[in-house]
Amino acid sequence: MSASTCPSRCPDPGALFSLRSLPCAVAAALGTLALLPATTMAEGQLLPRIEVVGSAEEDKARQPGAVGVVTEEDLELWQPLSTEDALRHVPGVHIKREEESAVVANIGIRGLSASDYKTLILEDGVPVAPGLFVGNGRYFNPRIQRMEGIEVLKGPAAVRYGPNTVGGVINYLTKTPEDGVVVSGRVGSHNLRESTVELGGSAPSGDAIIGAVVTWAESDGFMDKGYRMSDVMVKGGMAVGEDQWIGVKFSHYNNDANISYRGLFPDAYEAGAKFNPAPDDYFLTERQAFDVNHEWQISDAARLNTVLYWSQMYRDYWRFGLVGGSPTTVIDGLTQWNYSDSVTGNNRAFERVGMDSRLRVDHGGFGMRNEAEIGLRYMDESMIDTRVRATREQPRHGLVDRNEKQTAQSLAVFAENRFFVNDRLAITPGLRVETYEQRRDDRVNNANDGKSSNTELLPGVGATFQLNPQVQFYGGIYRAFAPPLNNQSIVTGVDQKLDAERSTNVEVGVRGRQGNLRYEVTAFQMDFSNQVTPAVSGDLANANAGSTLHRGLEFMLGYDWANGVFVDANLTYIPTSEYREDRGNGVDKGNRLPYSPELVANLSVGYISGPLKTALSGNYVSEQYGDGQNSVDFVQTGVWGGRMPSYYTFDLTGIYDVNARLSVFGAVKNLTDERYIGGLRQGIYVGPERSFEAGARYRF
Repeated sequence: MSASTCPSRCPDPGALFSLRSLPCAVAAALGTLALLPATTMAEGQLLPRIEVVGSAEEDKARQPGAVGVVTEEDLELWQPLSTEDALRHVPGVHIKREEESAVVANIGIRGLSASDYKTLILEDGVPVAPGLFVGNGRYFNPRIQRMEGIEVLKGPAAVRYGPNTVGGVINYLTKTPEDGVVVSGRVGSHNLRESTVELGGSAPSGDAIIGAVVTWAESDGFMDKGYRMSDVMVKGGMAVGEDQWIGVKFSHYNNDANISYRGLFPDAYEAGAKFNPAPDDYFLTERQAFDVNHEWQISDAARLNTVLYWSQMYRDYWRFGLVGGSPTTVIDGLTQWNYSDSVTGNNRAFERVGMDSRLRVDHGGFGMRNEAEIGLRYMDESMIDTRVRATREQPRHGLVDRNEKQTAQSLAVFAENRFFVNDRLAITPGLRVETYEQRRDDRVNNANDGKSSNTELLPGVGATFQLNPQVQFYGGIYRAFAPPLNNQSIVTGVDQKLDAERSTNVEVGVRGRQGNLRYEVTAFQMDFSNQVTPAVSGDLANANAGSTLHRGLEFMLGYDWANGVFVDANLTYIPTSEYREDRGNGVDKGNRLPYSPELVANLSVGYISGPLKTALSGNYVSEQYGDGQNSVDFVQTGVWGGRMPSYYTFDLTGIYDVNARLSVFGAVKNLTDERYIGGLRQGIYVGPERSFEAGARYRF
């Protein structure tokens, strides 16, 4: 294949599921629901799905660690353009802002770099990252328009999930269908146009529901980083018998984004430039996913939840090369990239099949009340990695000089038991065992072929103590891990004998509610050991080496006044986020990790009265570094480094219910038009400027 030409994507026809057959499969699955024996769903029964926290207050109180929940009401009030926009309000979370649409995920938790991927991201309990073992997990970011909430779980309860739970677990919750039709749309700055249609219906007996959320959005984008996106989710389910429920979900996502790794040079940034630094680079993504959920209420004391899932995605990244010897030029007095006519397509196609099953049993063993949960997860992933050499005249076709297939199979089992020692104290020990095998098949040079395998034991124990109905203490310790990727584990056919990147996480905290006051305070430490780094000697390219330490505090405080005024505030303070030993090349012991600000704070002041809801939200991020050397000045080679100053932004949002059917809403984002550096790669990423949005929603 190395001597042939390749279209915009080069999947392995034998490895990937046929897209043409997928709609038929979805239609058949939904049709099957209508043929199943019909019985009435329990009152208030949602379609079955795996939640990591739960919606009730008692669900939060069960978790022996910090919990963050974004509700449907929060999303309505904040009017985020992306899931990352919503996550900015959660304690412990730091977002590396690149584009307002957040096509690529840049999420850091508790001092972990926001340009890394050591936090597990789920949608209805199913992994959304294209590859957890075989490739970068940041290429897909679910769309906020089909979400009704977000759960963020940290602490020992994260043992139930994996891998990549060093920072914790984020679970996006998709909307449950409702009878009727809802049409909404908004327009805004940079020629933003967005429309969403929500459809839903249920059987007259209430035994089945089905619905869809369809979104189309297009924008010229801040700095002309335009995009054209469509997102479709079809979801349905029904009761089967008296004690079982089944649900299916299909989603399709497509996005053509005019974005790149390239950013502005310092002189252009200081001059206030707003041009796209890579006007011809494109990041093209398409994803299909299909989930089948089953819930069986075996008895009053036992419940089994199982989800089968499949996803397929391609990511084509077409980037123009630079003129050799003269990579920069000066236009209108500003330094800019000097592009050649060569184009490189770094294109990847992913496929995943998996199963996750969890049994919860309430029992009276050990002479006390207990809640046990055991689970099993199997996953098979593959990635086809190709590189296409093209030209400006034919920017999507050319010679393929890299063609690799990377695969991974993983099996995980876990068990935990919550012992209710008395009415106040509950102790929850747990253990997760994760084993995986990775393979690399280089179709251009089979000298790179090889395989690697590893098994991880991940214990944890947590506890909650209910001091009184208003105050609860919690805490625990657990082991988390992030597996090395295939191209780290297997280099030129050699198994690098890499263990997983491990962390020992400890936290203690207190949360509670007193009248209209609610609060949560957590102290945490993440001792991250065995970070995979380039080897400094010997025959291996990568080595088990290095560690980092993260220590800090999270504060959350909220108060609601009787007149409708409310305040929500949170602060994350991380005085320690450092390398534990010298790494070489200027990365010294004690240096701060990249994209790990010491202080992140959020404050929302709002007013809710009758049909009106409005809020002024502020976000502050202290200074941070773009490299492990902690360079003060910009390092303009490779992936740029340097110190990025602190910044703050304010958003003003509001919604008004004209009547029971019609609502209008509007927003001003970055109210003060703060110009700030959101991140660094090959140049400076400028944070989005002040923008305006307005829209309406109508229910038929």
